[in-house]
Amino acid sequence: MRAAVARVSLGSVRGRVRRPVRDRWRPLGRLVHAAGRGDAVSRHELLSVRGRSVAWLFPLLLLVGITAGDIATGAFEIISWTVLVPGVAAAICGVRGTAVFAVLALVVYVMADTVWQHRDETGLPGLVLVTLGGAIAVVAAAFRVGGERRMLHMRDIADTTRRTVLRPLPVGFGGLDHAAVYLSADVEARVGGDFYDIQPGPHGTRVLVGDVQGKGLGAVETASALLGTFREAAYHEPDLATVAERLEIRMTRHRAHTAGLGRTDGDRFATAVLIGFSPALPDAVEAVVFGHEPPLAVGPGGVRPLPVVAGLPLGMADLAPTARPGEPPPVHRLPLAADETLLLVTDGVTEARDAAGVFYRPAGDIARAVAADPALAAPSRLVTFVRDGTLRHCRGRVTDDTTVFAVRRREEPGG
Repeated sequence: MRAAVARVSLGSVRGRVRRPVRDRWRPLGRLVHAAGRGDAVSRHELLSVRGRSVAWLFPLLLLVGITAGDIATGAFEIISWTVLVPGVAAAICGVRGTAVFAVLALVVYVMADTVWQHRDETGLPGLVLVTLGGAIAVVAAAFRVGGERRMLHMRDIADTTRRTVLRPLPVGFGGLDHAAVYLSADVEARVGGDFYDIQPGPHGTRVLVGDVQGKGLGAVETASALLGTFREAAYHEPDLATVAERLEIRMTRHRAHTAGLGRTDGDRFATAVLIGFSPALPDAVEAVVFGHEPPLAVGPGGVRPLPVVAGLPLGMADLAPTARPGEPPPVHRLPLAADETLLLVTDGVTEARDAAGVFYRPAGDIARAVAADPALAAPSRLVTFVRDGTLRHCRGRVTDDTTVFAVRRREEPGG
C-alpha cells in the first residue's frame, strides 16, 4: 500500500461506460472469486450443476471412450490406458469415487483380456499395471481430500476472524443506508488490512474506512486494534476531533507494543477516513482524512470529490513539522445533500492497473453511469458497479486488498 500523504487530487478520469457493464462483469467477478480461491469449495462449485457434483462424469467418459476405442480398433494398447481413469478420478472425485473407478478400470481390463478375447491375452504385466495404478490413485485421493479438509478448516477460522474484525452491519444501522464489498488479495487467508465500520451513538453516527500498510495477520491485528478503539470512542466522545485523536494514540501504542515484542512490523501505519453524521447537520458531514483517498459524493446531480486536505496517516503524526502534543487533527465540515451517497475506496481500487499499467479512476465511469441511471447512486448498486469496474480494469487480478464502501442518510418513512 502506498501512503497517500499528499494525494488530494483525483487525477484525470478515463474510460467508457457501456450500459450492460454491471451485468456483464458480475459473472467474471464470481468466476475470479471461485477459481482464484484454489480450495475444495471452488472446485466443487465449478464441477457442479444445480448443486449436484458431476465430477464423476469425466472419468466415466474417459473409461467409456477407452473401451469403445479398444473394441473398435482391436489394439490391446488402448485398453491398457484404463490405468488413467482412477488417476483422473483422484484429482476431482472423493476417495470412494476414486476406489469405484479403480475397480471399474480393473474389471473392464480383465473383461477385455479374457471375455471379449478379440486379441491375444497379455498376462500378468498389464494386470499389475492397472491394479497398481488404481491403488496409487486411491492413496493420492486420500491425501488430496485430507489436505482439502485442513484447508476448509483454516478457511472457517479465517471467516471467523473476518466476522470479528469486520462485523456484520444491520440494515439501516445508525440511520444510514450502507453497502460494502471486500476482496482480500490473500486468497487463502481471505482477510487483510482493509477495515470499515459504522458506530451510532448519542452524538451522531460515525463511519470509519481505512487500510493498514502491509498484509498478513499483522495487518489484521492492527485493523482490529483500530476498530476496537473506534467503536468505543465514536460512541462516547462528543467531538469528532477527539475520536480522531484517540485513533492516532491507539495506533502509536500498538506500534510501540509490536516493536517491544521485537516484531518486524512495528513501523506499520494506516490511512483512513473518519466521517461524522450528526442530527444537528442534516445537510453536511464532518470528516477527518488520514492520508487516504478523499471520498466521493455521488448523487443524481453527478459526482464530486469532497474538498478535504489529507493529513498524515495514522501512526505518523510525529512527522508533522507543526504538530503539537495534544493538538487534535483538523475536522472538515462538508456539504452533503440528502440524496448523495459517500463513496470510500481503498488502494485495491485506485491502484488497480490495466494491461498498459494505467491506474483505475472510477469517478468518470460513475458520473456517466449515474447520468444514465440516477438510481445507481444507491449504496448497494454503487459498490457493485465499482467492484465490477475494478475487476474489469485489472482483468480480475486483484493484487491488493480491496474495499468499496458506500453510505448515505436513510430516508425517513414517508419522506
